[in-house]
Amino acid sequence: MKKRFVILVAFVLLAGIPDAHAKVTRAVGQDALLFSGNANPELAQKVAKELGVSLGRATIGRFNDGEIRIEINENVRNRHIYIMQPTCPTIGQTINDTVMELLLLIRTMQRSSAASITVVMPYYGYARQDRKVKARVPISAADIANMIEHAGATRVVTIDLHCGQIQGFFQYVPADNLYASLTFAPYMAQKDLHNIVVVSPDAGGVERVNQFIHELGKEGIQTGMALISKHREQAGVVGSMQLVGNVQGADAIIVDDMCDTGGTLCKAAELLKKNGARRVFAVITHPVFSNQALETIKNSVIDEMIIADTIPLRGEQPDNMKVISMAPLLADAIACLDQGESLSGLFQ
Repeated sequence: MKKRFVILVAFVLLAGIPDAHAKVTRAVGQDALLFSGNANPELAQKVAKELGVSLGRATIGRFNDGEIRIEINENVRNRHIYIMQPTCPTIGQTINDTVMELLLLIRTMQRSSAASITVVMPYYGYARQDRKVKARVPISAADIANMIEHAGATRVVTIDLHCGQIQGFFQYVPADNLYASLTFAPYMAQKDLHNIVVVSPDAGGVERVNQFIHELGKEGIQTGMALISKHREQAGVVGSMQLVGNVQGADAIIVDDMCDTGGTLCKAAELLKKNGARRVFAVITHPVFSNQALETIKNSVIDEMIIADTIPLRGEQPDNMKVISMAPLLADAIACLDQGESLSGLFQ
């Protein structure tokens, strides 16, 4: 009989009284190994701790000419491998570096006869290039999916894809997209909020906002909804904004999947305040934070920004920012997959 690592995780009962919790036994088999690339090893360590295991031993560095050097210091033959690697920029690495590192890690495991290779990508780089917006441009999100599949991955797990249809870009392997709202909503429910209005920063984010409202509802909190209509002059440049909905005297919560430069988000917060919002919160899954984003947010009218740790911060965390870890959610998903259990409880 295989030895098992037994862990306990708490989760919100998906049917029943809001705020009720129960502990269930999760087990990760001894034939499962969790490895991390260099993109976000801190998150990988947290996930390993949640699972009660150690990270797999590997050397991931660079040769003198900058080529990626990988050496796996564990026997992975016939093992079930989980690779943690958000494809994001970090200090000293571009997004292309982390993508290449991931592809080579997958190929290394595949050539070493791993039984299965599950890629855990908390942040999916190139996700914003999910369609052709003009002639002769790539659909990069689909091309990344194609490369991951052909490298040898047998499953992919993500959090809050920019566009849910990206799951369909994986033609030969399952792709599971988890919702960060399962973690964010309980945190927001603990706050002393009044007359809550959840705000979508654009029409494309309405489904994400509805999911967040659903999770708040499971916490016994009823909310209103508003929408900000934006006109973009070009990529990354917003020409005008209009608010659809009433936020007068409300605690407004902007919900979005990512924040890049922070300029558009901060302008949205100003618009809400001008329309009478009492306080403005921002709940953002992926802190891309390019250029001077952290300084922009620090000096904004946003009362508190809540972000996930899918991408490591590349600078000092502002006082009006709170980081919530996705490690329990990811650990729960890995445990379910390892035991052959349904992931449906993480989507309801």
